[in-house]
Amino acid sequence: MNILDQVRNSCDKVVQRARFVHIDAVRLQEFAAELATQNLVFPTYDLEHHFRGSAEDTVAFVLTLDAVNFGSGYFPEFKKLSGFSGYFTIASALKCKFEASGAWSARELQQISIEDCARIFGQDLQNPALLELLECFQKSWKELGSFVLENYGGSFATLIESAAHSAERLVEILATQSCYQDRAMYDDFMVFFYKRAQITAMDLVLALEGEGLGDFFDLDRLTLFADNLVPHVLRVEKVLCYEASLLEKIEAGILLAPGSWEEIEIRAAGVVAVERLVAAIQKLPDASSRVNAVLLDQVLWLRGQRPEIKRHPRHRTRSIFY
Repeated sequence: MNILDQVRNSCDKVVQRARFVHIDAVRLQEFAAELATQNLVFPTYDLEHHFRGSAEDTVAFVLTLDAVNFGSGYFPEFKKLSGFSGYFTIASALKCKFEASGAWSARELQQISIEDCARIFGQDLQNPALLELLECFQKSWKELGSFVLENYGGSFATLIESAAHSAERLVEILATQSCYQDRAMYDDFMVFFYKRAQITAMDLVLALEGEGLGDFFDLDRLTLFADNLVPHVLRVEKVLCYEASLLEKIEAGILLAPGSWEEIEIRAAGVVAVERLVAAIQKLPDASSRVNAVLLDQVLWLRGQRPEIKRHPRHRTRSIFY
């Protein structure tokens, strides 16, 4: 079984056994019809918060950013730029670094210090939670630097070229690193997500406008990039239904343990719900053949930036995977 079928099949098994999260089939069909009436298009690359330079430097930026594209469970304590979310603070700080002093080489990433991480993102190492997060950032960057040096001659572009324009192959390559092995045991089987490995392919498409190293022939093979925002959007839209005890924890701001049944069920239900939404939309009259999980992920993630969505608390987990 290939890597993305592992994601789909294992998440479907979770949904079949789930105790804490369920999909409302009737509401899902209604929501699919609502989405189908909207202009579902891919967003353009956000140059306000993201770097674009030469193709090589742009690839280096995307890989460097997505290596630390996690930490939402720490974001309530993360010092953010005024008006910015945790993610946009991280992306913007990294953009400033690339614009000021150029792209990091793989060797520089391999040698990154915890103090470098704190300085780049303006965080306080005296805060235990933030120290933990920055240590995770450092570990992920050092691993990426070593991975690129040892396997691709220090070239980020060569890593992408090795995927031969296959998004699924890129996921397989990235997932060989420990910081990308986004999986967990649920009951008696392994569940796979690979959120950051998958989103890297999408980010390359946006950053390079689907050309050159940003051209992938199999984007529709990707699943939802399972995090804590898109499932939250689906819950607010009443597509996902949470058991009362889980909802109470989330509303009280209690962290869900990474790999707990509750946390796994939220992410898995998000993956399966988006697969079903895609199928439902494609069955509607005049449905766009371009609708796939990647497109819906982008649409729903952007919906999650709305104030009426943000005013509801979402689940928080301290994880290196999202």
